[in-house]
Amino acid sequence: MDNKKERIIHAAMDVFTEKGLEKTKVSDIVKKAGIAQGTFYIYFSSKLSVVPSIAEVMVEKTLSEIIKKVNKNDPFSEQMKDVIDVAFSVTKEYRQIFALVYAGLASTDYLQEWEALYSQYYSWMSRFLGEAKEAGTLRQNLDPDQTAVLLIDLIESAAEQTFLYSHGDKDMEAIKKKEVWEFSMYGLGVKIEQNN
Repeated sequence: MDNKKERIIHAAMDVFTEKGLEKTKVSDIVKKAGIAQGTFYIYFSSKLSVVPSIAEVMVEKTLSEIIKKVNKNDPFSEQMKDVIDVAFSVTKEYRQIFALVYAGLASTDYLQEWEALYSQYYSWMSRFLGEAKEAGTLRQNLDPDQTAVLLIDLIESAAEQTFLYSHGDKDMEAIKKKEVWEFSMYGLGVKIEQNN
């Protein structure tokens, strides 16, 4: 990614977090980024047009953290716990950014870009599920591509409910993660011991 564009995106994340979507002006973003206002318009048509790029940064961050954390030598059930843990921890750490991304995408015409923003994440999850299916760990009638989208949506929705729409106390976080994991295991057809 172009260095100036990256500076604009990160400056926008900071300013949006500090001032909110409504009160932020392009002039605030360029001041924070240390660039001329004209430079902003080379990359973006308005302050809201930065939002999909912020969403892309967050998706890339989540995916890179998952790739770092998931150990391919662990049993599938442990790898799935790691995926859920990362999605929850990134959402928790960047809850303000996620909140403004959803507000920004909802108030613009960028919602249709969602699939494109998530394509790498969906591809990774599809391969992850496909490999487990090939190994005989998952039910054989599973469609990895469609299930990848459903699973990511489930995990992210639960993480957002925990941290964006409520106060996300420790107990609720643990319960939600456990329920998402168990629901995923059953849905994927993975046999799990009852003492988990």
